[in-house]
Amino acid sequence: MERSRVGELHYIAPVVNLPSMAQWGLVSHNLAQKVRHASVAAAEIQDRRTGKRVPQGLLLHDYVNLYFDARNPMMSRLSNEACPPIVVLRIDPSVLDLPNAIIADGNAAAGNTRFHPSPQGLAHLDADLVYARWWTDNDRIIYWEKKRKRCAEVLIPQRVAVEFIKGAYVCDMHGTEACQRLGIGGEVNNDIFFK
Repeated sequence: MERSRVGELHYIAPVVNLPSMAQWGLVSHNLAQKVRHASVAAAEIQDRRTGKRVPQGLLLHDYVNLYFDARNPMMSRLSNEACPPIVVLRIDPSVLDLPNAIIADGNAAAGNTRFHPSPQGLAHLDADLVYARWWTDNDRIIYWEKKRKRCAEVLIPQRVAVEFIKGAYVCDMHGTEACQRLGIGGEVNNDIFFK
């Protein structure tokens, strides 16, 4: 994938976490355990991530995980579940140049995902699959591979500073108002939320 294709990165979170994120930025799963917060993460996925170490890196839960595009299988799952209102934070792609940033060529919890230093790791991504509108396929093996690659991630050690938050996508005016109260621009984008 060409770097120019990455206009922004995405972080999916409950709206109720906006005040702490506007103050402290985004923190890794392990650091988040030290503060009160809501989560929309699937327990079974988090179980797979627990204890997994990035080659020559930290534990997976010691990274902030960013998606290239939040209109992905995780968001599809959330759109079909009763969950708290969510927001997609828009992250400046310059985080690709942060020290020890990692590119995962698919969902980082998947067994066959490979990890590469950023930004060079972008060369291992297929933009057509990472940004595909749909990942369905009649062949189950191809379907799982498309789904894995659609969830490619950028992993940032420990924390993404507030300065990298460019704005947010929300699915209604309630979300826009929550963003504005914190000085974060909120833009309604129903498509990203499968609405």
